Amino acid sequence: MHNRTVFFVSDGTGITAETFGNAILAQFEMKPRHVRLPFIDTVDKAHQAVRQINHTGEVEGRKPIVFTTLVNMEVLKVIQDGCQGMLLDMFGTFVHPLEQELGIKSHHRVGRFSDVSKSKEYHDRIEAINFSLAHDDGQSNRDLQAADVILVGVSRSGKTPTSLYLAMQHGLKAANYPLIPEDFERRQLPAALVPHRGKIFGLTIHPDRLSEIRNERRPNSRYASLANCRMEVSEAEAMMRRAGIRWLSTTTKSIEEIATTILQELRPERLTY
Repeated sequence: MHNRTVFFVSDGTGITAETFGNAILAQFEMKPRHVRLPFIDTVDKAHQAVRQINHTGEVEGRKPIVFTTLVNMEVLKVIQDGCQGMLLDMFGTFVHPLEQELGIKSHHRVGRFSDVSKSKEYHDRIEAINFSLAHDDGQSNRDLQAADVILVGVSRSGKTPTSLYLAMQHGLKAANYPLIPEDFERRQLPAALVPHRGKIFGLTIHPDRLSEIRNERRPNSRYASLANCRMEVSEAEAMMRRAGIRWLSTTTKSIEEIATTILQELRPERLTY
């Protein structure tokens, strides 16, 4: 059971409100129910949001928590005047004091995607996503010189989600390659990767956890057996050590933590958001 409802109200996508709100809520031992209210960009929509928030409070007998990133002052005033929840206006908290300190007005733009068609960074990010999809799981050796990062590790160690996160969040072209028994027999990295050793980062995982993950995909198979997982992880880590590749265990780390460590270690030249 959730113990509080949290609303994320925005006149854009709501990504900023939810990301910031979740970072704050993570500091508390609670399981809130999330309600996203994006594109609240008119007074009418604001009144509808107020009714929904207040009705939730009446039904649950507790004030909802409301994170907002509203730049339209008319829309924001409807929320401020009518909302009976605990209102946390992130732009009011941070943007207005910065305007005073800097002596300039903010753009007051709705969302960061308002002029996306003119954004080189956005198009670079789309290109990076396409590159990462084309180079997922060793599908292609083409254009590896264009990769910012090449992830290696045994199957199901977290390479694909990390690659896509790096592409989507940071605009980095991330390829990934599975280390397979043939590589362990040769005791060498796949030949296509050797010229790009400086871009390679390794991911490993505890064999017990790897076996659990693989059993979800192929139950009771040799692929998922604990003995095989122990062998593959041991061989992969030994190969990384021999090749001088930096690596980390993904066993207890989130995708965000993994990506941040990779960025700190490899420091790719092209880093955009």
